[in-house]
Amino acid sequence: MLGLREEISEHLRQLHVPTINRCYESVAGQGRKESWSYEQYLLELVMQECQVREQNRIERNRRESRLPPSKTFDNFDKKRLPVKVATHLNVLTEGSFLDRAENVLAFGNPGSGKTHLLCAIGHELINRGKRVLFTPCSRLVQDLLIAKKELMITRLLNKLSRYDAIIIDDIGYVQQSRDEMEVLFALLADRYERGSLMVTSNLPFSKWDQIFKDPMTTAAAIDRLVHHSIVLELNLPSYRLEHSKKAKGKKE
Repeated sequence: MLGLREEISEHLRQLHVPTINRCYESVAGQGRKESWSYEQYLLELVMQECQVREQNRIERNRRESRLPPSKTFDNFDKKRLPVKVATHLNVLTEGSFLDRAENVLAFGNPGSGKTHLLCAIGHELINRGKRVLFTPCSRLVQDLLIAKKELMITRLLNKLSRYDAIIIDDIGYVQQSRDEMEVLFALLADRYERGSLMVTSNLPFSKWDQIFKDPMTTAAAIDRLVHHSIVLELNLPSYRLEHSKKAKGKKE
């Protein structure tokens, strides 16, 4: 015959509410001291269960995002950002652009902080309960090519559609073949007005014919990205080069 505590714990296990199971006794003690009503006691238990579940979901989304854990705003120098870029930060970290399926396009020199900036925004979006995926363009293209070869590209596109934002890093860094161009364009077309893309590129739009080869495809790709977008121009000196020079100066 189970005792009262064992019976309560068994039922809570069946209901899959581990936080309530873990803390109902301590919360009951607090409730007695503060003369809570039954409803107050129940509310406290439910709130703790919801808070833990939300935190677990955020951490799970962070692991699945593939975002570099070090690329956050904690170690990003916002003072280096151009004024026009800095004015967009609150809107971007708040995440309302995702509801409108707007894109974020970051252009600039190598080392200017494009990837770090978008990753930092990605981390903030995850903190707000959004699902984000970070992927180098080369990896994304290879995944799409494999899916196409296996006649599963529709399934992969459907899987990718579950993310509120996809961060594509270094689009155009590696020259695309025609097959690579086609699967990349398929993703852009699939996300158009349905989900946000966040893109970094060292190439201005005037040179995107190097990516998509065909002028009409290039124009169509740019049109889909720019139609609903926030463009961030980071024409800055290389952060890595500046950091290296400072470190060298200290040694001397």
